[in-house]
Amino acid sequence: MNYFKRNWDETRGDEFDSWGKSIWYFETDKSGLPTKQIEVYQNGKVLKYDQTKLQDEFGGLGDQELDLIEFSEFQITKEEFEKIWNEN
Repeated sequence: MNYFKRNWDETRGDEFDSWGKSIWYFETDKSGLPTKQIEVYQNGKVLKYDQTKLQDEFGGLGDQELDLIEFSEFQITKEEFEKIWNEN
């Protein structure tokens, strides 16, 4: 598994735009396909997706492989990811 944390410097651009910017956390398999995903917004809203909750009215688990080379600079430890996952 791989773990990433990436700041998103734009708002959503939809009816939830007022949530503000966000930080995205991913757990991916070896190919880069997300298996868990957390989105933490400036207003405190947190969205979590995995195989038990693939989507909701706000979004869903990514269904495209992340470019592991592009994301390599955003890699974090399993422990850092699990801390965020378990806190939310």
